[in-house]
Amino acid sequence: MAELKEGAKAPAFSLQNDEGKPVKLSDFAGKTLVLYFYPKADTPGCTRESCDFRDEIAVFKKARAAVVGVSKDGVPALQKFKAKYDLPFPLLSDPDHKVQEAYGAWGKKNMYGKMVEGTIRSTVIIDPDGKVVKHFPKVKVDGHAQQVLDALK
Repeated sequence: MAELKEGAKAPAFSLQNDEGKPVKLSDFAGKTLVLYFYPKADTPGCTRESCDFRDEIAVFKKARAAVVGVSKDGVPALQKFKAKYDLPFPLLSDPDHKVQEAYGAWGKKNMYGKMVEGTIRSTVIIDPDGKVVKHFPKVKVDGHAQQVLDALK
């Protein structure tokens, strides 16, 4: 698992969004990007986290920050998830988890008492110049969107 250092250049990426179109890190040049990694679309924790970001989207926009979710789900699953919960931001598909690995969001984790390899819920704030401003490793869902907003101030 890569270690993501605050102040370092964010790893470049190109992934398909929920519409099947490519999205690159460079598409966000000049903007602040909140990139959140979640394990699986339409599961309880991931739904709460995504809906919390959705419910605060006006505040993120006011802070001039774009919100983007990333999971290993395929495009069809992302489309359903986005439509079901009216998520107003892009969801990106990382099926081979290469981007998650580059951002330290993939590795061993304890799930129901068993060690498994998978997505580690985490969030990264990237500044308009493409540098990592803040990394939230091992996120707890409740209150996280507010934590990220507080870090943007």
